[in-house]
Amino acid sequence: MIQALDTNILLISPPFTQLNTPYPASPYLKGFLGSKNIKSFQVDLGLEVILKIFSKGGLREIFDLVDNIDDDLSENGCRIISLKEKYIHAIDHVISFLQGNNDMLAHSICSETFLPKASRFDQTDDLDWSFGNMGIRDRARHLATLFLEDISDFIVENIDPHFGFSRYAERLSSSAFYFDSIYHELNEDNSLIVQFQLDILKRYLENEQPSLLALTVPFPGNLFAALKCGEFAKKNYPNIKVCLGGGYANTELRSISDPRIFEYVDFITLDDGEIPLYNIIEYIEGKRSADTLKRTFITKNGEVIFIDNSEDKDISFRQSICPDYSNLKIDQYISVIEVTNPMHRLWSDGFWNKLTMAHGCYWGRCTFCDTTLDYISRFEPATASTICDKMEKIMAVTGQSGFHFVDEAAPPALMIALAKEIIRRKLDVIWWTNVRFETSFTKDVCILLKRSGCIAVSGGLEVASNRILSLINKGVSIEKVALACKNFTQAGILTHAYLMYGFPTQTTQETIDSLEVVRQLFEQQIVHSGFWHQFALTVHSPVGKNPNRFQVQIKNPETNPFANNDLEHVDPTGAPHQKFSSGLKKSLFNFMHDVGFDLPLQDWFEFKVPNTSVPYNLISKALDGTSQGEPMPNSKLIWMENTPDARYYSRKKKGKSQEMCELTFYLSSETTRLNIKASLAPWLISLLERCSIGNKTNPTFKEVQEDFSRNNLGDFSVFWQSFTLKQLKLFGLLNI
Repeated sequence: MIQALDTNILLISPPFTQLNTPYPASPYLKGFLGSKNIKSFQVDLGLEVILKIFSKGGLREIFDLVDNIDDDLSENGCRIISLKEKYIHAIDHVISFLQGNNDMLAHSICSETFLPKASRFDQTDDLDWSFGNMGIRDRARHLATLFLEDISDFIVENIDPHFGFSRYAERLSSSAFYFDSIYHELNEDNSLIVQFQLDILKRYLENEQPSLLALTVPFPGNLFAALKCGEFAKKNYPNIKVCLGGGYANTELRSISDPRIFEYVDFITLDDGEIPLYNIIEYIEGKRSADTLKRTFITKNGEVIFIDNSEDKDISFRQSICPDYSNLKIDQYISVIEVTNPMHRLWSDGFWNKLTMAHGCYWGRCTFCDTTLDYISRFEPATASTICDKMEKIMAVTGQSGFHFVDEAAPPALMIALAKEIIRRKLDVIWWTNVRFETSFTKDVCILLKRSGCIAVSGGLEVASNRILSLINKGVSIEKVALACKNFTQAGILTHAYLMYGFPTQTTQETIDSLEVVRQLFEQQIVHSGFWHQFALTVHSPVGKNPNRFQVQIKNPETNPFANNDLEHVDPTGAPHQKFSSGLKKSLFNFMHDVGFDLPLQDWFEFKVPNTSVPYNLISKALDGTSQGEPMPNSKLIWMENTPDARYYSRKKKGKSQEMCELTFYLSSETTRLNIKASLAPWLISLLERCSIGNKTNPTFKEVQEDFSRNNLGDFSVFWQSFTLKQLKLFGLLNI
């Protein structure tokens, strides 16, 4: 029996989220606990279970178990079991390669004989087109991913139907209005996969001897595994208290009344977890009573009770508490390439340190979104300096310089400030984030973001229809989204579009028109990847709160005893939305591979659809002739390069001597020269020095205009349209 010596928190991310990087919740909590001098240890249980499954020992146990099952195997299953020794021989080599070790194994993986192949390899005909002749390591990672997916298919078919690389038993927990099916499954015998999980958990419980087991459940596909952890701890180590929190609880369990879940956990917390967790620790230590907890569910006399009486305020997002990645096995995450699209693969390829620029969403008005919940509604940005401090600390721990900012929508002004701070500190980083495609992302802003290391953005185009965009209250139009995407892509930043179909009152015509807009966006190469999802009505959204306003009918409006998030609804005036799923996704897959643009939209569907009413040149016309226009008076001028060298000389022009200056610019990629009048040179050099991005402040457009006039240099508007200014913009003068 474990004896709790001192307060010690074991933070667990249960199976499964990502293979390539840890989910950020436990590093954030560990960083907070460290600031309070509370001992904690964190484990990415999903990673460790995956590494157990995909190992020689794990595969041997899986194949031995299947050998003892009398059930008939599918043709694909028979092939895999007959090649089991080849799978067992290759697995450790493949995992090591995907962890970034032994790059030369790529040649063997790309050969015809090293990897055994089952049904997933039926889709490899276009590898030469996807990777070319030089991408052997990427090709190998894609083949290795297919190899793992074949094994995964075998596990799902013969060992555990709930298994998935980034989820476990998701079907049970998604829109689980009642706890019955989850409860029933929890009381079934453990599968081999669950047993792997519990064996690993037991080792950490014995080693760390925690007084509290804190489980983060970000998605439905983590709930079942989390409850299995809680069940194991409460059964075998009854002195350990179990707490559950995270995105799933925050959205689904806000009105839970079924007490059976408390057979597996002692506490369920809502919203930001730091202070609720801290109050629970104080309760365990006898420093506060149960009725003074913060945003926490418990049971009392068999009844679920919600307590929110703590006077402790949530920590400010502006505080410099840094996520703590210690304890995590950073070098053991595996990078896979499921989809060859260069933008789409970012979610599974490479280790990404996870950070957030701001709490909540700066827009916070989209009618489909959970705008009534704290994680959206309470907007609180950090400062660029604080973010960079955290980046430097995290890089020192992980040794990794890639950052994924997981904001709901990163604020453009903060992105600009962060880019400047990254460049000033000379941080060698790459980063990407979620954005709202809006007019703030001008050509110059995107160039600045790129120079700071931004490689990609993802954002919600949602429904590519201006009428529906207005209903959604997105605050943008198709044309504005297209311009923002153009500016990103021209700066060399990849773009991903989240796409939605089935918003209330959306007609068949609008759905087809949306597809045509998406086709044009891809054809113009201003969007690199996308993902269609069908509209889901949630109880926390403006649509859920005011269904009549959106002409939608909620089928079962009463509160459920377990999860309450997704609402079953009827859209009397809209199209039969579910019919379009296959065609929309099939067309998008082709567009992401740069094919299918010339096919009629009808070809993507197995039923009759109307012709599009969108002009064939809607997007190209929106992009033609666009410019930044006249700068705003308060916009800042920023110079991205070194101050040029100056050489003064005289030249004869029409028989008269003219004093000139040759400015030599040593740019990153080239050396170039610019000849200007000598009288302008000192002012211009001084301007570039004042505009240097290395300065904490830069002059505004209005200040530069006034300074030009004070120095009697002529008509500023003429200068601003001059060849000299156009060249300086090409060299690195930005208007932000």
